[in-house]
Amino acid sequence: MSNWRIGSVNGALLAAYFIPVWGMIAYGIMFAPVHALYEQPNISAALFVSDHLNVAGMNLVRLAWLLALGRFAAIAFFAVFLALLCWPATRKSGACDEALCIALCIGGLISFVCMVMASQVGEPGALRLHATELLMMLGTAIVLIFDQPTQKAAPTSDVALRQLQLASNR
Repeated sequence: MSNWRIGSVNGALLAAYFIPVWGMIAYGIMFAPVHALYEQPNISAALFVSDHLNVAGMNLVRLAWLLALGRFAAIAFFAVFLALLCWPATRKSGACDEALCIALCIGGLISFVCMVMASQVGEPGALRLHATELLMMLGTAIVLIFDQPTQKAAPTSDVALRQLQLASNR
């Protein structure tokens, strides 16, 4: 357990939440777009789009599928992060953080937009849900910024530099 960074653990816990929850939401939208769009996690987007943008019918279904596609994209990057987290060398070097950062950007954008929409249409339950998800993602992003992987010290002695030059000249 000594090679686990706090950012890796935080990202894994976040992925353990978002993969199943957003997966069920996106799966519901995929097979019953209008019905799933008017459930609690998506009601703010449905009401905002139908009321303020005057979108109805098939265009509402297309927007629902676009929302599901965005959620599936975030899920895919969370899954890639978890897969890369399995290798100790990748975990120690922080190479798996790129997938997590992309997932956080996509998910944070979706949660922020849905939060703004919920505040505009007056849905307090959806507002709390999206604000909570956004704060979880922002907290993980802050942890990733300050929890950088340890870098190996560069050799500073003259002998070590000559050995490096000899090794590269072969």
